[in-house]
Amino acid sequence: MPSIASQRGEMSAGATRNVAIDYTDKLDSGELLTGTPTIVEVTTSDLTLSNKVVSTGALTILGNTVATGAAVQFKVVATSGLLGCYRIRVTVATDATVAQTFVDDFILDVI
Repeated sequence: MPSIASQRGEMSAGATRNVAIDYTDKLDSGELLTGTPTIVEVTTSDLTLSNKVVSTGALTILGNTVATGAAVQFKVVATSGLLGCYRIRVTVATDATVAQTFVDDFILDVI
């Protein structure tokens, strides 16, 4: 069973938001995320998810500086009228000699 990401998102119905999830605490020293992450809704297909990438530059997430290659980013579009709690599954690999794969569920509240 996937773990729940430590971050939780919130957006308004009818909005478009960019999401960035910090994986710093899961990575070993010198390890980075790699490849194209798989990002899908778990129980519906109400949201439009696009631009799924590993970070290519340093980011600030929740007030913390996150190094290049230590975050996953994607865009979410919530059509007007959508309300509720959505579970978005993020699967991403690392560049370690024995690669790790993280599978986490990001919770997004559309209000």
